[in-house]
Amino acid sequence: MKPPYSIANAPCSWGVDDPKNPFLPPWNKVLTEAREAGYRSIELGPWGYLPTDPVALKQALESHQLSLVAGTLFDDLMSEANFSKMVELTHAICANLQKVPVSSADSDVPPPYLVIIDFGDAERARCAGQSDRAKRLPEADWQRMVANIRELSRIAWQEYGVRPVIHPHAGGFIEFGDEIDRIASDIPAAEAGLCLDTGHLYYAGLDPVSWLRKYADRIDYLHFKDVNKAAFETAIKQQQDFFSACAAGVMCPLGSGDVDYPAVRALLAELDWQGWITIEQERDPRDVAGSLKDVTASLHYLRSVGF
Repeated sequence: MKPPYSIANAPCSWGVDDPKNPFLPPWNKVLTEAREAGYRSIELGPWGYLPTDPVALKQALESHQLSLVAGTLFDDLMSEANFSKMVELTHAICANLQKVPVSSADSDVPPPYLVIIDFGDAERARCAGQSDRAKRLPEADWQRMVANIRELSRIAWQEYGVRPVIHPHAGGFIEFGDEIDRIASDIPAAEAGLCLDTGHLYYAGLDPVSWLRKYADRIDYLHFKDVNKAAFETAIKQQQDFFSACAAGVMCPLGSGDVDYPAVRALLAELDWQGWITIEQERDPRDVAGSLKDVTASLHYLRSVGF
């Protein structure tokens, strides 16, 4: 019997966030372990980690019997000085997604997706999960960020047929409830969907089930994480930035943390939501020895509760 949902993973579950990090595992290890754990699809991860030549990338994916579900643009989205580089990167990612094996399955909005994430700045990153302490963008900066996202989305969707999805992220300027509401209002569904992430919603002090329900008609793609409640409370108390908290183990295998996945499953069934789910478990790459065990456990857990 075919599982009801298509589930992928991402290189960040092996600690891959910054391609310049000297401790990253070889990409071949990530692809090998993803397939060994039972996944048939994976995200591209940060540009430059997997091969950027489309022929080499296609060969790498096919040799591991994997397809791609999404690419990611993770940057300071309000930046004017860096915007030309973001445009260039959007073209590069989307062009590759056109030339490699891409996941196919029943989905209201099929892959591939371009996941657009604001990186924020160091001050905002230190306030991850702390809405009362986190500064909001000044109006002019917010409007520039919106304009940038709209143009990047236009390139992906209209020039390449890659569906852009905006991903609220801990430590970025699209994180808390007021910011999610505003970005959803400012950028219509015709231009970009949403990729809501259960772990980032939890981190922002938001109930994942309530917010998935609220934006069900805008969600084209989902990210699933689980959060170690004790590690999260320590991170907030100590005012850790998000990536320091991840290195300290705030993200854990699905089913071992505080996110209620049976309730998420019940909601998606009620809504008859059809789409791709990607599991992520950010970690320090120096802890990569635990990745295979964790990504395997997360997939088995989701299947055990009906995903």
